[in-house]
Parts: sequence; C-alpha cells; structure tokens
Amino acid sequence: MNRVFQRLGLTGKNLVTSVPYLWLLLFFLVPFVIVLKISFSTAQIAMPPYAPLLHWVSEKVVQVQLDFGNFLFLVQDNLYWKAYLTSIGIAFVSTVFCLLIGYPIAYSIARSDPSKRNILMLLIVLPFWTSFLLRVYAWIGILKSNGLLNNFLMWLGVIHEPLQILQTYTAVYIGIVYSYLPFMILPLYANLEKMDITLLEAAYDLGCRPWQAFYKITLPLSVPGIVAGCLLVFIPAVGEFVIPSLLGSPGMLMIGKVLWTEFFNNRDWPVASAVAIALLLFLVIPIMYYQRAQDAESGGGLHR
Repeated sequence: MNRVFQRLGLTGKNLVTSVPYLWLLLFFLVPFVIVLKISFSTAQIAMPPYAPLLHWVSEKVVQVQLDFGNFLFLVQDNLYWKAYLTSIGIAFVSTVFCLLIGYPIAYSIARSDPSKRNILMLLIVLPFWTSFLLRVYAWIGILKSNGLLNNFLMWLGVIHEPLQILQTYTAVYIGIVYSYLPFMILPLYANLEKMDITLLEAAYDLGCRPWQAFYKITLPLSVPGIVAGCLLVFIPAVGEFVIPSLLGSPGMLMIGKVLWTEFFNNRDWPVASAVAIALLLFLVIPIMYYQRAQDAESGGGLHR
C-alpha cells in the first residue's frame, strides 16, 4: 500500500494536502460540471427534463449539441437581470448594515478582558446551534402584525396600530443581517485581536487622540478583516432563498427564488442551470478578491 502511495506521489505532506482537493473535486467541481452540462442542453418533457448533449449518429460518430439559447434568454428576459440587480442591492445594503453593527461588536470583544473573550465569542456563535430555518421562522412571530414587536411597541404607547413589517424589504434586511452578522464579526475579531496594541500606545504618546489613533492605525490595519467579513456576508446573501421566501413578499424578485421557481415549478432545468452558472461566474470575482484578502492578512500576520 505504501508503494502505491509513493508511486502516486501521495506521501507525507502530499497525502494530507490531497484531502481538501479531493473534497473540492467531489463536492464542487463534479456538481459544477453537471450543472454546466445541463445549462447547454434543451428542455423537454421527460425524465430528466432535458435533452442529452451527446447524440450517436452512427456507431462511430457522436454529435454534440450545445444550446446557448439558455444564456441568451437570461439577457433578453428582463425578469432575470432585474432579479440579479435586486439580489445584489439587497446583499449590498445588508452587508453595509452587518459592517456597521459587527465592527463595534468585534472591536469591543477584541479589546475586552482576555478571560472574557471566549465567552463573548461563544455568545456570537451560539445561534448556530439552532437550525437556520427555525431562527428565520422565529422572526415571523416577532415581526407579524400581532407579533412580539408590534405588541411591545403598542404596550409602550409608541404606536397605536400594528406596523406592517413582515413581507417587506425591511423584514428581509432584518433576517439577513441577523443571520449573517456572525460571519462579519468572526473575521473582524480575528483581525483586531492580533493587532499590536503598542502601535496605539505610541500614537497616544505622540499626541494622537483616541479617534485619530483609530482612524489612522486601527481602521487601516483592519481592512483585510473588513474585506473578508463583507465578502463572507455578501456572497451567500446574493443567492439567499429561505429568508426572502419566508419574510419577504410573494412578488419579491431575488435570484434564489427565481432559481427555485425554474427548477421545481417550471421544471426548466436548462434555464435554471444557466441562472446558477451566471450567478456563480458573477461571484467568482468577489471570491477571488476574498482569497487575495486572506493571503494578504496571512502574510501580514507572519510579517508581524
């Protein structure tokens, strides 16, 4: 067995590093190739609901039929590019809110007593111990007309009639920010926690005020954490399906809902696959930028 591994070059370090590559091959590359293949096929009433790409003309001749009309249909039908733009806008606004809320939280935890940091971070990740679907469902009970929020505000006398929050963009923003806020806090905390405090002490000795030291030292040094956190929130928020389906209005256009409709309601797998491929290609750029930010942060940490 060892000789077989040696012939394949899978010894020691290579054997260990091959495990994540095998994982990516099985659970990312293979499904991606399958979806890419379906995106170039033609829809038909059959099982599966798409035509094969390879057709045997004779015993020795194979004909490949690629249908690029699925991708052209995405450009011609304004439903899809409107759904893309809406998803990008909602994801961008949600990312900004996550940053505005998450940065002070991460900063406070990073500057707190070291003995309390683990407990505070445990409170941040504690919601992940509960099902994501159950947490989103809980917001329905909070935001509905006779829910906890409206009843509490009416009890305080702030409002005299229930507010319409559920099935609006506000509810979707609340759900996304609540669900993805830990993804913003975790990389920010990792960046801020390892920051050299002596730089701030030197700035104070040179006459900088606290806000000046934060603006000139802390904020620039935390940029890799900001980029990583923003991308970790923005990328999954673009394709979010559960939150807009449960908290948003039925007519809300987000690409995740459009993708679900094409797959399961219309059973147009080729168009749905084309939507998924286009979304993935759009997200490749922020994913690559996220990787560069991670490399820069790791390089900076080694340098320090």
